Amino acid sequence: MQNTDNKLRKSDINKVYLRNIFGFQWGWNYEKMQGLGYAWVIMPALKRIYKNDPEGMKKALKMQLSYFNTTPAMSHLIIGADMALEESLGSKSEEAVSSLKTGLMGPFAGVGDTLFVAIYRAIVFSIASYIAINGNAIGLIIPVLTCLGILFIRYKFTYIGYEQSRKLAIGFSSSIAPITEGAAILGLTVVGGLIASVITYKLNLTFSLGEVSLDIQAMLDKIMPSLIPLIVVLFSYWLLGKKKFNSTHLIIVIIVIGMILGNAQNMLSLIINLF
Repeated sequence: MQNTDNKLRKSDINKVYLRNIFGFQWGWNYEKMQGLGYAWVIMPALKRIYKNDPEGMKKALKMQLSYFNTTPAMSHLIIGADMALEESLGSKSEEAVSSLKTGLMGPFAGVGDTLFVAIYRAIVFSIASYIAINGNAIGLIIPVLTCLGILFIRYKFTYIGYEQSRKLAIGFSSSIAPITEGAAILGLTVVGGLIASVITYKLNLTFSLGEVSLDIQAMLDKIMPSLIPLIVVLFSYWLLGKKKFNSTHLIIVIIVIGMILGNAQNMLSLIINLF
């Protein structure tokens, strides 16, 4: 049984939270990934828990320096649960903590990368960019406000992990699935709407036969509005995903194709009108 002086205080947990925000990725390396940052983040809690146990502190710190890699936002849940186990089991927590970290970092990385990286950036920055290019300063404020919201979520995650401890894996995994699915659907809906509203390329081709003329763009719009913008987006996605292009290469390719097709379109329009 541990001394009450070794019990974590709210100030200790808050220090861990702040260290996580500002220094979790410090010391990132290919051998341990976020292992060094994890050990530095949880240090205030370890100092409190092993205040009168130097050997236990050495043992715990050595264990905390092991390989670790997950989405930074999700790491708060794991670190919170880690602190609770260390506090309740003391030097006997090594196996439990090691299993907790190993078991949760992979699944939480999958959930975190989906929610806090892919979906968050797609929704927030797409909307903010669209508002900003129309000259509205709110487009600059939206990312800042959402970032503050995520900081609050990460703060709550620290305490949820600490309070729920080993129940975390089962409870969180079952409840997050519908949230992830709903957020993914929302993200795809937003991106789909932006494709039609932001990309405005149109074909200036008209086929004339006597007094009858056929506007190619109008015909395509009847088949599917914004069909060409969709083709451009799917082509870009194919280059980024399948061909491993980066954004700079993609921009160059789009510019070159635009120049070629622009001239080809003018020539094709001239040929059609001649016949």
